[in-house]
Amino acid sequence: MKLQLLATLLLLATTGWAEFRAGSAKVDITPKVWPVQLVGSFSERLADKAHDPLFARAIVCDDGQTRLAIVIVDNCLIGRNYLDRAKALAAEHTRLRADRILVAATHTHTAPPGKDRRTNRDDAAHRAYFKKLVEGIAEAIAQAEKNLAPAEMAHGVALVPEEIFNRRWHMKPGGIAVNPFGSPNDIVRMNPPRNLIDRPAGPTDPEVHFISLRGTEDGRPIALLANYSLHYVGGLPAGGVSADYFGVFAGLIEKALGADKGYVAMMSNGTSGDINNISFRVPRPRQKPMQRMNEVAQLVADRVLAMHKKVAFRKEITLAMEQTLLTLKNRQPTAKQIAYAKAVLAGNAPKPVSGLANAYAHRTLALANGPREEEIVLQALRLGEVGITSIPCEVLCEIGLTLKARSPLPQATFTIELANGHNGYLPTPRQHALGGYETWMGTCTLELLASVKIQKALLEMLEKVAGKD
Repeated sequence: MKLQLLATLLLLATTGWAEFRAGSAKVDITPKVWPVQLVGSFSERLADKAHDPLFARAIVCDDGQTRLAIVIVDNCLIGRNYLDRAKALAAEHTRLRADRILVAATHTHTAPPGKDRRTNRDDAAHRAYFKKLVEGIAEAIAQAEKNLAPAEMAHGVALVPEEIFNRRWHMKPGGIAVNPFGSPNDIVRMNPPRNLIDRPAGPTDPEVHFISLRGTEDGRPIALLANYSLHYVGGLPAGGVSADYFGVFAGLIEKALGADKGYVAMMSNGTSGDINNISFRVPRPRQKPMQRMNEVAQLVADRVLAMHKKVAFRKEITLAMEQTLLTLKNRQPTAKQIAYAKAVLAGNAPKPVSGLANAYAHRTLALANGPREEEIVLQALRLGEVGITSIPCEVLCEIGLTLKARSPLPQATFTIELANGHNGYLPTPRQHALGGYETWMGTCTLELLASVKIQKALLEMLEKVAGKD
């Protein structure tokens, strides 16, 4: 009898299989003190109300050996200092390790600041929001863990190619404007005038990956995590905070699949640093506020729900997660760029001067006077046969496609961007050579080879979680 028990324990140890459990929760993190600033633009915008609530939505999974959490937060971008604080708080009140927690922002452009910035207001409303943000993330994790129950998981991929467009364009003669550094030598332009466009400078990714969780004992729906490489879709009336299309999608899925109020749906942002919903070749008629946001969310939800009917759920789910702290150099402006920035702020820069020159002058000098290196958090997860990578940047689409193509889990790998911090945009060396908004000093703060080093680290981590190292 003892030998039989020992053999069983050895089998479990070698296979890593035990009962898979999952739980979910969402916590309201809508500001309660007004007004608050809104991020997502170069000029100050204020909100004095909520158009719709902001949430921190969490999933916790456990296979008997590994326990991990994924949290998707209705914010534009969140600083690592606040996320580290939230993870530490969650670790104090749960059985989760801080390095087994992934937290990412959706990238709604109608939320209060989630990161310390030069332009942030330092007042009671914003101090209260940062506190609510940190505590709400931790509370969502704790509640999701309390809701752990025997579960099964399914994975699916829906295709929505018609709602995504690469926003970086090669231009016809006369289509390149002087950039914020006084140079007319960019090769591509973001969101350009339609009459001067030539061809897109990068690809798009039409895949909407989703993971669906439900209880094994009663079939109760637990959660759905989706991932789509689309920057954001807003178009709301001024003056209100909103989760924009990410929140609309979550509500549609919860209404369609949720058997009770405990069901949680969430949309994470894929590699969408150069992807948006603007059709450059085919102009659209003027639309009402929120119309485009609701239409996109409905179409994506409909495609996911149609594919959801075809997926197969499995109980024998194992988990793995790796975290790496990667140190990268921060970009350093040249003496010429520093001199130009000072001239802009002094009001004596040579004309023409970009309308964004002042903002980028501050960013240039901040990099010149700031730390020379940055430590970033990278993570790789495996849920069953699904691989997930995370990057704390606004990641250009071709990086996500490369990770998918080279992953040891090629049929089921996706990337969550803006995870575990925010370190600007992440272009490839090829895109850096083309210039444009996503590569500008201050928009992009990490060294020119950052994407190469990040891809290498993530692929090595995926090998580990796939069990192929």
